[in-house]
Amino acid sequence: MSGIAHHLIKRGIDAGRETYRTDFKNGEDKPFGNPHAVAAALSITAIVWFLAMSAIHYVYGGVVATLTMIESPTATAFTIHPAQSDEVDAPLLSGDEKKSNTTEPELFYVKSKPITSKIRTTIKHLVAEAGPWSRFRGLQVAVVYHFVHHMIFQLLTALIGHRMIPQSIAAVATAVILCRLQMLWTHVVISAPSEKKWYRRFPTIEQGKKIILPTTVWAIAEQATIYVPITLFYAFDLEGYARNPENFGNLSEMQQKSVMLASLAVMMSGLVTAALIAVPASVTLKRVQASLLSEEHDTIVPFDRTFGGKVQPEVVGGKGVVSMLEAWQTFDWAARLRLIGLYAKIFAIQITTCILFVSLAVFEVRMINGDYVLY
Repeated sequence: MSGIAHHLIKRGIDAGRETYRTDFKNGEDKPFGNPHAVAAALSITAIVWFLAMSAIHYVYGGVVATLTMIESPTATAFTIHPAQSDEVDAPLLSGDEKKSNTTEPELFYVKSKPITSKIRTTIKHLVAEAGPWSRFRGLQVAVVYHFVHHMIFQLLTALIGHRMIPQSIAAVATAVILCRLQMLWTHVVISAPSEKKWYRRFPTIEQGKKIILPTTVWAIAEQATIYVPITLFYAFDLEGYARNPENFGNLSEMQQKSVMLASLAVMMSGLVTAALIAVPASVTLKRVQASLLSEEHDTIVPFDRTFGGKVQPEVVGGKGVVSMLEAWQTFDWAARLRLIGLYAKIFAIQITTCILFVSLAVFEVRMINGDYVLY
């Protein structure tokens, strides 16, 4: 998304520069209006755009999505006491007859609407429970994680190479090395406000061992989402058309349709890989991590620590962690549809944000350099 916005802004600036340099009346070149003002305005816009996109990705794609993955909707119990008899002359019955007609009270369970059913209700709940900055909960851990992740990844790629396969191996290895730090972020995000500092809540080595496998599966799924479309891109020989778009115009109508279908297949491969592999792997990892949350910390949204009775604490002889299969199976279809809906909303918000900022950048260039720009 950021690459598309960057490309559009750059094309807009280049078009404005080339158009403004030419005086349409006498054909003489004119200097570009006010390059320093344009650079300053676009720099500020780019910074604000980056911060806005980062906030959308972190708050909605990180915090809200994680809470959606682990929430277990609660159920409210209602007891209904039926009348002793439906007969019109029930008051005239004897005591023994009344006892024989007495029925047991009926118990009904009504599921509450999940907090994470909407982005607005999730944010409202977070603010009510933990304050206005709670939407950015875990941000300190995330900054540390990404900084250390970058350093380790660069070190590993320097050792084993920068090609596609070595980079994938380095990415997976880095994720496994930092699995405890990633689990710490999940615990900070899903737990209620605590007086304990985040760096004092670091998971133990034993807990870290329990998430090595789901972390590895998740990291491989993430790499598949990236490299499956890239592999198809080169397999369909689309690189030449990306480097030189003019080559596409030289093709016959049938060849152009084939190239368009190949491009569509590349894009769809990324979406399918993400939907069928990456998202289930992410859900599974988050739920396994959540099952290892310490008993001393409550969750900020309803969460069934037993996963429907499948998990028992270690203190009573249980394994104390949910298995990968159980983690996914207990994530019912209602929750899956909520998560898919959330991702669709996030995508729409990101597209809208990019369009707004690209439009703003074009407007700034036109306002600073006159009406010639982008005509």
